[in-house]
Amino acid sequence: MSDSAFHSASSSSGAAIDIEGLVQRLSGNTILDGIDIRLEPGRVLALLGPSGCGKTTLLKLLAGLSRPVAGRIRIGGATVVDDRTFVPPERRGLGMVFQDYALWPHMTVGANVAFPLEVRGVPRSERAGRVASALAMVGLAGYEDRSPGSLSGGQQQRVALARAVVARPRVLLFDEPLSNLDRDLRETLCGEIGLLLRELGTTAVYVTHDHEEAFALADTVAIMRAGKVCQIAAPELLVNEPASPDVVEFLKLGALRSGVRTERGWQLAGGLELVCPVPLAGGPAGPGHLFIPHAALKAGERHALRGHVVAQRFRGGHYATTVRVGSDHHAFELAWLTDQRMPVQHPVGLDLDWSRLRWFPQAA
Repeated sequence: MSDSAFHSASSSSGAAIDIEGLVQRLSGNTILDGIDIRLEPGRVLALLGPSGCGKTTLLKLLAGLSRPVAGRIRIGGATVVDDRTFVPPERRGLGMVFQDYALWPHMTVGANVAFPLEVRGVPRSERAGRVASALAMVGLAGYEDRSPGSLSGGQQQRVALARAVVARPRVLLFDEPLSNLDRDLRETLCGEIGLLLRELGTTAVYVTHDHEEAFALADTVAIMRAGKVCQIAAPELLVNEPASPDVVEFLKLGALRSGVRTERGWQLAGGLELVCPVPLAGGPAGPGHLFIPHAALKAGERHALRGHVVAQRFRGGHYATTVRVGSDHHAFELAWLTDQRMPVQHPVGLDLDWSRLRWFPQAA
C-alpha cells in the first residue's frame, strides 16, 4: 500500500481502530488469544491488566513492532496487518510514548521533539514553529535548547509527549508512561494527558496496570487476563456491572465468596448463610461465586453480616473502615465508609443493599 493510499483512508484527526481475531504466540506460548476490539475515532481506550496478560504485546502489534500469527488490524479503515499485508510503523500515522521516555541524551529537547518531523520530510522552515507549539502544549515553552539530562522525570515525560504529538498523528499509543514517576506527579500528568487528548481529538490506546489511571483517562477500558479480554466497557459499567469474577478480583470491587445458591439466598464457604429478604432474580441454583460489592454495605438493624474492624483511616469527612467477616481461612474483608470512629477489633453489624449483590454461577 502506498503512503498516500494509507493516509487518505482516514481523517487527519482521530482514526478508528478495528482489531479482529488477533492471535500472537511466542516460543510456543499463546500470548494473545482471539482479541476483538472496535475503537471509534477520537476515543481513548485503556488496556488494563496484570503483568503478563498481553496488553503490551497488543500495543506492539498496533504499533507494527511485531506481526501477529493471525488476525487483522485496521486503522482508519485501512488494513495495516493481516495474513497478506504489513504496513511498517512509520507509515501507520502513529505517535508513541514509552515508559522510559526514550529521549536521545546527545540531542537537545528541541531536536528530540523535531525528530518525527524530520523523518516525515517536513520542511525545516516549519519545524521550529511546530516544535514550539508542541512544547507549549505540554507546559514546556522555551525549553528547546535544554538537554534531556537537565530535566526532571516529569519534564522528560512531557518532552516525550510533545514528540509524540508534534507530527499530528491520528493514533497515540502509550506504554505505561507514568509508571516511573511518584504518585503525586502521576496524578498531575494523568490529568494533563487526558485534557490534551480531548483537546487534540486523537484516538489513543493506553497500557497500564493501574485502574485509577485507566479510569481517569479512558472512555473505554478493556480488562485483560491470560491473553483474552475479560470485559470491555466504560469505567462506570465495569464497577457497577462486572462481567466475571476475574474483573471483580482485579479491580478489588468487593468480596468474592464461593458457595451454593439456594432458594432462600446463599450458603457460603465457612458456614456463612445469607438469607435474602426479597425474592431472588432468576438464575440457576447450584455452586458458584457471590460478589458482595463494597458499595453494598450499609448501616442498619438486620445485621446480615457481622464482623470486626481491622483498620480505619480518616478520608475527607468519612472513615474508610476495613471490616473482617468470618474466621480462620474463610474470613474475608470489605471496605465500608462510616462517620463513626471505631477502634480495631470493634464488633460491627452491617446490612446489605441486596440489589447490588451479584451471583456468578460456576461454569459448566
